[in-house]
Amino acid sequence: METTRRGFLATAASAQRVLGANGRIRLGVIGTGGRGRHLIRMAKQAGGCEIAAVCDAWDVRAQEGAAEAAKQFGGAKPAQYGDYRKLLARKDLDGVIIATLDHWHSRMTVDALRAGKDVFVEKPMTSLPEQGRDIVRAVRETGKLVQVGVQQRSISHFIEAKRKYFDTGRIGRVHLVRTYWNANTGYLTPVPPGMETKPPGLDWDAVLGWLPKRPWNPKMYFNRFAYWEFSTGGQTGGLFVHLVDVVHWYLGLKKPLSAVALGGIYQYDDGRDTPDNINFILDYPQRVNVTFEATISDLNPRESVDIVFLGTEGRLHIFRSGYRFLPKEGEPEVQKGGPEPAHMADFLECIRTRKEPNANAVDGHYSAMACHIGNMAYKEGRRVEWDPRWDV
Repeated sequence: METTRRGFLATAASAQRVLGANGRIRLGVIGTGGRGRHLIRMAKQAGGCEIAAVCDAWDVRAQEGAAEAAKQFGGAKPAQYGDYRKLLARKDLDGVIIATLDHWHSRMTVDALRAGKDVFVEKPMTSLPEQGRDIVRAVRETGKLVQVGVQQRSISHFIEAKRKYFDTGRIGRVHLVRTYWNANTGYLTPVPPGMETKPPGLDWDAVLGWLPKRPWNPKMYFNRFAYWEFSTGGQTGGLFVHLVDVVHWYLGLKKPLSAVALGGIYQYDDGRDTPDNINFILDYPQRVNVTFEATISDLNPRESVDIVFLGTEGRLHIFRSGYRFLPKEGEPEVQKGGPEPAHMADFLECIRTRKEPNANAVDGHYSAMACHIGNMAYKEGRRVEWDPRWDV
């Protein structure tokens, strides 16, 4: 009861602060690389907010983030920080956007929640299985909220397809879902010229954080998806998390019974340690089998990503460009995709109204866990079964 009361008081205080600022939500952004600056633009398109502070361990990126915020929102550049804890110490922020390397997501999220901020955190929410419990506990104890950056949950055609084919039962029983995401060139990002020597304004120790210390590695910094520690398995934590989150949402799934995986470094033997080709099979207690494949050997962008629900009464193909439903009888039903800013708009609405986010911390934990259990199966070369310690 005391935890609930503390959460209620924190929620009331947050709502009062937002209303006192003429309804404009004040945000801080931690991590202002390409994704962080993209989310600044999404916040502008969502409306009703402003960026009051930015933070990045590289001063150049902090400056770029501040410049992007000033460009989007007008006025002076927001305050810039190199240490995220100084940003969180500000009392005038209602929420933060976290768009850092994966290994920082959970720690920064917990710190932000306990500093009284609501959080929009990029996917995957965690880089280790045990981190999900820390975040969910912090949400429950503080009364603050978390929106995880699996934006499909807020895109109109995803919502429509769930309502039309799953909520009504029209697709029938689904026992197999195939997911794949190939040819993503972002997973082959080159090192910019001149970066062999670390820039003086880049705090490499702060980037590493709680990871083991090591000399400056420009490839690790710029092509983080090639390394386990920075990217939760590369294509698995970066791509599969989006796909399996839709599967969980549509079918009401949470935790797989077990996972197996195969793959390896078949083409880019360039110092990376994440696989450039990977396959997962996850088995769920609801008698559902979910597969995943990803390769960066094939760079053909056409028909390179899909989620395919194979139902007894029809088949649904869906991703960001739209969906195509193939009933057992009759003509295909096709719908084009919708805008991405809806997910940020949902986060801002949740700050104002205290409603539950479309992709909350529990959702984020179980979607990340689907990646973690598959990663463990790959790294250990065995079938990995669900551990009750991963429940939240």
